[in-house]
Amino acid sequence: MRSFTLPLIAALFAAHSLAKTCTVRPLGHGRSDVSQIEAAIAECGQHGTTVIEAGEYNITRKMQWNLANSHVDLHGKLNFVFDLAYWMDPANTFQVIFIQSQSSWFVITGHDFTIDAHNTGGIIGNGQRWWSWYGNGTRLDGDGRPVALTLSNVTRGTVRGFVVDAPPFWCNAVADSRDVLYDGMHCNATNADPTYFGQNIVWNTDGIDTFRSENITLRNFDITSGDDCLAIKGNSTRILAQNVTCRGGTGIAFGSVGQYADLPDYVSDVVLEDVTFVRPDPQIQPLMEHGVYFKSWTGTRIGFPPTGGGAGGGRVSGVVVRNVKLDEVTTPIQLYQTNLGHPGDAASKLQFANLTFEHWSGTAQNATIVDLQCSSAAPCADLTFEDIDIAAPAGEDAAYNCVHVASATGLPAGACGASAVKRR
Repeated sequence: MRSFTLPLIAALFAAHSLAKTCTVRPLGHGRSDVSQIEAAIAECGQHGTTVIEAGEYNITRKMQWNLANSHVDLHGKLNFVFDLAYWMDPANTFQVIFIQSQSSWFVITGHDFTIDAHNTGGIIGNGQRWWSWYGNGTRLDGDGRPVALTLSNVTRGTVRGFVVDAPPFWCNAVADSRDVLYDGMHCNATNADPTYFGQNIVWNTDGIDTFRSENITLRNFDITSGDDCLAIKGNSTRILAQNVTCRGGTGIAFGSVGQYADLPDYVSDVVLEDVTFVRPDPQIQPLMEHGVYFKSWTGTRIGFPPTGGGAGGGRVSGVVVRNVKLDEVTTPIQLYQTNLGHPGDAASKLQFANLTFEHWSGTAQNATIVDLQCSSAAPCADLTFEDIDIAAPAGEDAAYNCVHVASATGLPAGACGASAVKRR
């Protein structure tokens, strides 16, 4: 008869726990798969492995996975069944993203986990039905459309090879999290309704928004969108994005920041490298508006969040954007501090400083290659441009606009005028 010491028994028990595997297969025949997926995650999402096999899973209500020391193999597609009236009811979604009161239909929390979708698994968002329903109607942030995939209060989490097809709103959000790696994210928000060809009806289909998060790595992103490819929002620090392709939309955004008068926004230590911007067929998506742009609200509070606000302070600094290729982008580099502002608003006190742009090439649709409209109350400082080789439209000279820029280097001599830029 074998005997075991208590430490050995504990080790064997731990190994057994880590070896737990739960496997899920689609129920089919229009049946909801939420309960069986939640049961598998409850059993194996802590110290185990959950395998969601290939196929389509009907998701008919909000779903949350709480993962710890675990692995999820997501081979299948989570089909969030279209029911606009149901999903627009706040009771049927999670409100875990504080900024602009966004809603989420699928939330992942926890620590020390990996979700591997193997470049085939992910989410079916049925966005076309949402987009066509809205058409050209006014759409505001916080109006209840759900974020497809949300990581909230995550520590040391990894998401690999994930596919989101037709998200009705943001493709991803990571909020109140740290030490997170996304490696391989494919989001496709492409209108196929001929009624709206040549128009942008896929507003707010951001590839990912980061908020109140630290040490977030975004690798191998391929985003087709009508809005921000990536959006680095308030209190995002130590963000690294590598090998990102943006197809259409408004580019990579910093902000908007300064929306909440009593909550300052700080963004720092951000590196974006090896980024490509591709202008799609204009019949499908007419926008490829920016390469990278920075935006803050004005210094006057008008209304209240989620759709109003302003007068927020803070600082955006320590940003490096390098190795960028542009395909007919409208305005390659832009900064403005009048987002949703009004004539006569006070100048923003939020400062942009220590921004570096290195090794940019390609083409622009406008002659203005760099457009910097900083605040008189907090002039931009320490801006660096190196090896910026962007062609203006044929027959036009490249132009540069600098307003309230305290110090910048690397732009052509006299590009912004001596009164606007002091060169060191």
